[in-house]
Amino acid sequence: MQTPSRIELPLTSMSSSGCACCSTSQTLTVPSPVADVEYGVEGLTCGGCVTKVARAVANVDGVGSATIELIPGGVSRLLVTGTAGSDIIAAAVTAAGYGIINR
Repeated sequence: MQTPSRIELPLTSMSSSGCACCSTSQTLTVPSPVADVEYGVEGLTCGGCVTKVARAVANVDGVGSATIELIPGGVSRLLVTGTAGSDIIAAAVTAAGYGIINR
């Protein structure tokens, strides 16, 4: 199998302000993510429980990542990054069938 040839496109001249995507004349505001908000989750006993809660939290709008440190029979540690509020995180954990403690 042979890779098809690429067509070389000439660069166009840019104005002094740069291209439209890199122009410094516009200011882009991006919400800064919340770094590792910690919650306690009760009722997790195995990797299946961890997967269920992690998926539920990861599917919440504004969640960058969700990781869980499992403590069977105790309070497991849920770390969430992103801009989602604690109320919506708690609702996702509760909907998955587990208890949450906001630390």
